[in-house]
Amino acid sequence: MKKTVALAVRVALLAFILIVLRWAIDTPHSNPVDLMIIVGGPLLAYLFVCFGTMILDLRQTTSRTAWTTTFVHVSMMLSLGVSMVRAIVTHRDWSVWVFRVPSVVGLTLVWITGAAMLLTVVNLALRGLGAPFFIALSRKLAADWLYAWTRNPMVLAILAFLISLGIWFRSLLFVSWVLVLFAPALLFFVKAFEERELEIRFGASYLAYKSRTPMLFPRRPGRPNDMPPCPSATMTGGSSGTGRSGPTVGS
Repeated sequence: MKKTVALAVRVALLAFILIVLRWAIDTPHSNPVDLMIIVGGPLLAYLFVCFGTMILDLRQTTSRTAWTTTFVHVSMMLSLGVSMVRAIVTHRDWSVWVFRVPSVVGLTLVWITGAAMLLTVVNLALRGLGAPFFIALSRKLAADWLYAWTRNPMVLAILAFLISLGIWFRSLLFVSWVLVLFAPALLFFVKAFEERELEIRFGASYLAYKSRTPMLFPRRPGRPNDMPPCPSATMTGGSSGTGRSGPTVGS
């Protein structure tokens, strides 16, 4: 029964997010409002991450972790998602600084990075038994294929895709927005919240994976004999090994 309710809630939240994003695409705004959304969205994300991390550490239980993660993911998809959509929709207004790059170069990069994003989703689904964000929290620790090169291939692919869009748009201002506002907010979420959440859910398995795999920029995986042994990558309710207590089963 609990799983059915949780699934229904996630489906409803996803539908709500899609409606909001559709509204963000279709509804015209004045330039000041667009500026407030595009700049304010990434800044608002910091507050959601800090609040979620505080709740996460109050009482580490499996159910609390799952619902807190859902709250933070939804908040990030709304704050960063709406900001990103408005930035893309209004990119023609960002022509103050122009890239002198052939559009075919940018379009090629968009296709390559878009395909990379798709591959990371497939990787997570097959090896982590999950889906992006709160849609389906991974049931296993994805630590191979693309995830053996970097702990966050999806984040890297998203940032590369947005930068590629900026190159295709020939908008240096758009690329600057990605690097100065969007990317720091997304990386803060990964470092402050997601790593802690994965540490709680997967314990020593995640810590071993974290110790041998870079956070963002890919590095060739070491040979099996060069890497520390990785405990069973399943959900754990014990201590995480970092001095903070792990989750207890139940709510």
